Amino acid sequence: MPAVKDQINHLIELESYPQRIISLVPSITEYLFDLSLGEKIVGITKFCVHPKEKIKGKEIIGGTKQQNLNKIKELKPDLIIASKEENVKKYVEKLSKICPIYVSDVNDFDSATNMMKDIGELTGRFGNAKELTSNIIQQFDSIKKPAKDIKIAYCIWKKPWMWAGNDTFISKMLGYSGFKNIIQKDRYPEIEMSEIVKVNPDYIFLSSEPFPFQTQHIDELRIEFPESKFVIVDGEMFSWYGSRMLKAPQYFNSLLDQLESE
Repeated sequence: MPAVKDQINHLIELESYPQRIISLVPSITEYLFDLSLGEKIVGITKFCVHPKEKIKGKEIIGGTKQQNLNKIKELKPDLIIASKEENVKKYVEKLSKICPIYVSDVNDFDSATNMMKDIGELTGRFGNAKELTSNIIQQFDSIKKPAKDIKIAYCIWKKPWMWAGNDTFISKMLGYSGFKNIIQKDRYPEIEMSEIVKVNPDYIFLSSEPFPFQTQHIDELRIEFPESKFVIVDGEMFSWYGSRMLKAPQYFNSLLDQLESE
């Protein structure tokens, strides 16, 4: 019977491969579909938006921070998948009393691929998971590097200004792309834009998520900081782990080409 330790070191033991899965993590929801587990997914969050053509009709059980526990009980899941970073601990603890729950803790490339293999093993899709992770490794080996360091500050939120710290998955993806994260604090610190400008990054990346930065935000910032360079980047490519990582290297390469052509 499937049994693995999750990424917070809890042993997950199942009597059989799960037939009713609930995912509380948008990037892992996409990965489950790519493991051909779509028919076994009975519940997702409102932020689970990929794959767009396949999530229609799936039961929405709340968001990533708060879930409808009664609805989840009614769905009778035999496996719930959560994230240490994205989901709230008190809800995860309550959900663990409903059925086994796998908690991911992804903050770099290796923990991402290990999570993928764990879920593959738990769901009877280890071969699929191994093939996907091998393809991801191959794709990441093809990432181009800039001729010299490009200093980046990666912004994820406005009011207050919040940034991707140096211990985040985002920061590790910046590193794989040859970019240097100048934010030397942990997690997602609140730092005023004026303080960031003093550090003199080559570029400020404005992420498309979780705050939906758009062109008008660049126009606003250029007024205050006319010498800074700003780029809106696809937040999913930098922050979604799982099968989305297959698409990330091509995006990183095209982004580097864009910056080097300026």
